[in-house]
Amino acid sequence: MTAVEAERDAVLRGLAGCPRAEVRLGGVGPASAAARTAAALAGGGWRLVISAGIGGGFAGAAGIGDLVLADVIAAADLGVETPDGFLPVDELGFGTSRIAADPDWSARLARRIEAAGLPLRRGPVLTVSTATGTAATAAERARRVPGAAAEAMEGFGVAAAAAAAGVPVAELRAV
Repeated sequence: MTAVEAERDAVLRGLAGCPRAEVRLGGVGPASAAARTAAALAGGGWRLVISAGIGGGFAGAAGIGDLVLADVIAAADLGVETPDGFLPVDELGFGTSRIAADPDWSARLARRIEAAGLPLRRGPVLTVSTATGTAATAAERARRVPGAAAEAMEGFGVAAAAAAAGVPVAELRAV
């Protein structure tokens, strides 16, 4: 699943006609990504869902040109602001804001990326509804999710749909 055509086209170039893969558009943002991923998975028979595309790297974790493979897909702004700070939905008892990427599939993807000689980083990839535009926001999001490597806008939506369908999920972002 990619958000936009440019991402889809880049992924298709990288797959070079692999007959086992299908790349679909999920749209921008977690809601669109979740709805379109759920619709795609409704037919069944899928072995893995990957949320792929561009993302922003967190300073010191991933720089321009790096690929980031998520170990955790986190909805970084799903919760409530309080006078004492942000509380994620997990702490409110309303569900979860984190979904683990499938470790076996992620390891397989990592091996292939590394074998191709591409720069790979691992860590949490944050899903946000508004891209980070200031150092203060980046610092706050990194505080909420220690080890944050990158952020994007669709991963958690894709992961939620995959989890509901019982399909393993991974997320790969190019900074």
